[in-house]
Amino acid sequence: MENKEYVEHTPMMQQYLRLKAQHPEILLFYRMGDFYELFYDDAKRASQLLDISLTKRGASAGEPIPMAGVPHHAVENYLAKLVQLGESVAICEQVGDPAASKGPVERKVVRIVTPGTVSDEALLQERQDNLLAAIWQDARGFGYATLDISSGRFRVAEPEDVETMAAELQRTNPAELLYPENFEQMALIEQRHGLRRRPLWEFELDTARQQLNLQFGTRDLTGFGVEQSQQALRAAGCLLQYVKDTQRTALPHIRGITMERQQDGIIMDAATRRNLEITQSLSGGSENTLAAILDRTVTPMGSRMLKRWLHMPTRDVKVLNNRQQAIGALQDLTADLQPPLRQVGDLERILARLALRTARPRDLARMRHAFQQLPDIRALLQDVEATHVQQLLAQVGQFDELQDLLERAVVEAPPVLVRDGGVIAPAIMPSWTNGVRWRTAPATTSIGWRSASVKSWAWIR
Repeated sequence: MENKEYVEHTPMMQQYLRLKAQHPEILLFYRMGDFYELFYDDAKRASQLLDISLTKRGASAGEPIPMAGVPHHAVENYLAKLVQLGESVAICEQVGDPAASKGPVERKVVRIVTPGTVSDEALLQERQDNLLAAIWQDARGFGYATLDISSGRFRVAEPEDVETMAAELQRTNPAELLYPENFEQMALIEQRHGLRRRPLWEFELDTARQQLNLQFGTRDLTGFGVEQSQQALRAAGCLLQYVKDTQRTALPHIRGITMERQQDGIIMDAATRRNLEITQSLSGGSENTLAAILDRTVTPMGSRMLKRWLHMPTRDVKVLNNRQQAIGALQDLTADLQPPLRQVGDLERILARLALRTARPRDLARMRHAFQQLPDIRALLQDVEATHVQQLLAQVGQFDELQDLLERAVVEAPPVLVRDGGVIAPAIMPSWTNGVRWRTAPATTSIGWRSASVKSWAWIR
């Protein structure tokens, strides 16, 4: 809509339309008091997807305004449903002071939720990878990139033909897939949820190299073994730019990129993968699959790793021998190891939320609890003779200072949200009694929370 058309609308709708023009292809949740409202076509679409009421209230530019809304306290439930359907949502919040506003309160989009870039635990399946992917095709073959933003795991591949590309899509099963506007093999992807058509310039090769070098702090990509992988780099560049656009923050946990080559694993075509029912049965469920039978892991991150191994069985004899040696050495320790490992929880995704600055108070409490398990785990493993186990044990970091800070600074059972108050222990803030009350000191405490999250991530890095 052109600017000259805005003047026909009320000031509030002018504000809405300007924000909507910046996000034309996704739903816009527009905060009004205790609700997130949707208008016009967004309202009609949301009412069908979420089974919520569609109403018409008031008028703007002489026409009734179609509206639908969801309460702010229940928004995560609605977002989860939309993400599962492959939809993306821009969250628009009030950022101005109503008392100081002569017109509509200032609002801006503070968060974009897409199926492939979610990090909130309420929107994720804890025992399943959630991948964002990008695909490119030219005369030389395909380029394919995947990113698990909740771990920073960044992978690329260059399938040579349609059959191999179909097998990769079957193996990785991305929640969201970016593709160029001139993509020729639409039959490969048209049945998938979360498709995002992107302009050709986002796949430009030189721009991709610049983006990736900037992200990794390198001069070239030779050290990652992908410098000459032009198709893969095009896909990776588009993917990285999309993540930056949606997350609107630095991505310090994405530190490298790995080329996955077909010859590194056992080759399986899409039909074979489907018939083996590795993680999905022929009926579409996850029960009675190979993974369901084998998965006895006690942490979500262990479960996700096992599924990756099952989907791409390695042909590396050294890796296989290391795994077999470790399994043999740990068999008698399983009963003792499982309790502390279970208490470690999903540390991988907690660290990603810290890096993305989306961590919540309970994430720090869970991280503290995970660190408290490390001495018991080390003690159990220190006498294991298997070389590979000792190599893994040597990689476990020491976080005594950070653990001590978290034990002193964060209350034993913090609330879900910062705005609920009572997150910081009274001993840390002696001038505040009964813990921090965020609503009485919003500027100080919100800055302090952001600082704590960033410092925790920097410490762990």
